[in-house]
Amino acid sequence: MASLDSANETPDVPGARRNASSSLRRALSILKYLAEDDGHPHGTSLTDLATGLQMSKSTVLRLVGPLREERLVDQDPESGHYRLGPQNALLGQLYLERLDIRRTASPLLHQLAQDVREAVHLVSFDPPEIVYIDKVESPQAVRMHSRVGGRQPAYCTATGKAFLAHATDDVLDKVVLAGMPARTPATITSAEQLHAELARIRERGYAVDDVENELDIRCVAAPAFDHSGAVVTAVSISGPASRVTHDRVAEIGRQVVETSRTLTDRLGGIAPAPR
Repeated sequence: MASLDSANETPDVPGARRNASSSLRRALSILKYLAEDDGHPHGTSLTDLATGLQMSKSTVLRLVGPLREERLVDQDPESGHYRLGPQNALLGQLYLERLDIRRTASPLLHQLAQDVREAVHLVSFDPPEIVYIDKVESPQAVRMHSRVGGRQPAYCTATGKAFLAHATDDVLDKVVLAGMPARTPATITSAEQLHAELARIRERGYAVDDVENELDIRCVAAPAFDHSGAVVTAVSISGPASRVTHDRVAEIGRQVVETSRTLTDRLGGIAPAPR
């Protein structure tokens, strides 16, 4: 005779597993709908939820019950509207606390370096400078003389400009006030030129250091974003100008943007709409 516990277990058969999987997916769709429903900032009614998800009201009620028990969904006692519960904030905070950007980015950086055959950097921002936090060397004989932990000015580097293109006015002011001396004949040295360059970066999605920081070195970079839509890191491809030629910049830009977008997704980030 089966015990009470074993009698209540879901049979381990393909049909039961499919049904459980289907229910889980539909329950998760409720969470996603509530998270994305900008049209109802004070919560969503049962009718709107059922209509939006193309489910019956009875199905929504059945699925939302366990979500309410775990405080993933809350219901307003007066209006009866549903909204995300506080447990989502806890899960999100735990995810962010345990997130390791370098570890998450590492396989993407190695793949990018292999595809482009140039040095790839992962960079953080400490205004008015950028800091290299990871590097994958180029497989070619002539390499970049950069190191993890090294710093460079933001205004004349591709990664720095990738950050600045999405920075607030006070951060931009801090960078400009720190000074913009010419490091090469191509360096941007005025606030007006810098603002115009940052507008171009926002439009095309990537930044270029066109031999502005070091002689004979050209770099292309793109930002990766966090859950708030802020730039959390930037990825760059760097190499001798004789290899990273003007003709290659657009294609390299496409590749670094693709890598940064994938990194944004893996970080749970949200890229802002193009401006």
